[in-house]
This record gives sequence, C-alpha cells and structure tokens, in this order.
Amino acid sequence: MAKKTAGPEIERLIQLLSRLPGLGPRSGRKAALALLKRRQDLLVPLAQALANAADKLIECPTCGNIDTTTPCTICQDQRRDGSLIVVVEEIGDLWALERAGVINGRYHVLGGHLSPLDGVGPERLNIASLLTRAASGEVKEILLALNATVEGQSTAHYVMEQLEAVTLAEPLVVSRLAQGVPVGGELDYLDEGTLAAAIKSRRKI
Repeated sequence: MAKKTAGPEIERLIQLLSRLPGLGPRSGRKAALALLKRRQDLLVPLAQALANAADKLIECPTCGNIDTTTPCTICQDQRRDGSLIVVVEEIGDLWALERAGVINGRYHVLGGHLSPLDGVGPERLNIASLLTRAASGEVKEILLALNATVEGQSTAHYVMEQLEAVTLAEPLVVSRLAQGVPVGGELDYLDEGTLAAAIKSRRKI
C-alpha cells in the first residue's frame, strides 16, 4: 500500500485533478504541484474562478448550452441566423464549431447520443425541445453535426426520422456534415480547417 506524502486537502486536490480528461494519477500530481508552487498567482485565482463558475453556471433552456446567463450568450445574439440550427452531441462539439468560426446559426445540444446498452434512450436526450424549435416556423434548416461514430450516426438517423414527422407550412431542410469528418472521429478533436470543410460541404439528407 502506497504511503501518503501530503495532507488530506492536497491528496483530495490530486484525486480530483487526476479525474480530469487527459490526466491520470501521475499527471494529477504534477498539476497539483504546479498549482501549489504558484499559490498566489495560480492556485488562488483558479479556486476563485472555479467557485464563481460553479455558483453562476446555468444550462440554457433554449439550446442546452452552458453559460452564466439565460438564455445563453449565443441564443441572445441577434446577429445569429435564427433559420439555421446546428445540432451537436455535447457542449465541447459546440465550442469546436465556434472555434472554426464558419457557422452563424444557432445551436442545439442533445447532451449525448443514443446508447441502448448504456440505458440512454431518446427520453434522456434533448430531442423533444429540438422538435419544438423546429416547429416554430422560424427554422428553415437543421444541420446534424453529430460525431461520425456508430452511436452518433444512429442518433442522427433517429433525429432525422423525428424531424420528418414535424408538420410545417414549408419543407424543413435537414443536412449533415459531409467531407472532412473521418469515420469514427469526434468533433472536439478535429482541427478548424477540417471542421470548416465539413460545414461548407454539408449536404441535404
């Protein structure tokens, strides 16, 4: 059994850092040590920023994005094209598309993908509110920007079927990402150039 080298507060810090994506026990210790060495200019400001974010964090009731205002900053932006809704699995995918800077529409975060083996059905995803937005009459196109994984494509197919049942005065265009996104790829790991090519080459389903 490994001996503890620090007090419970520091050990707790290491444990939490180790649970972050891309970090393990060794990287968690390195990150903790870096924070402890720079207590005043890094650790204290970080702790304050985390506390402020945790206190003010709000899930946007319109699109499912996370922000400190409601509706979120993107939904409030009047310069956005309200006729285009880009559907993504997770907030990280939304951020990735925003970094690419090639979309001026609005977003809709599903909160994951369909996964029967994990007990994730349609009722666990933010699909019902998407159908409500689609039926508003303002939306002309819905771009399914879901990950090119088996689960992502299955989710896209299900969402497309649900959108086909929405009654509108004018047909709703449903498109999806085209070239540039590799099979098995996830949006959050793609570079801006690849994302830009995929957006510009989207096609109607």
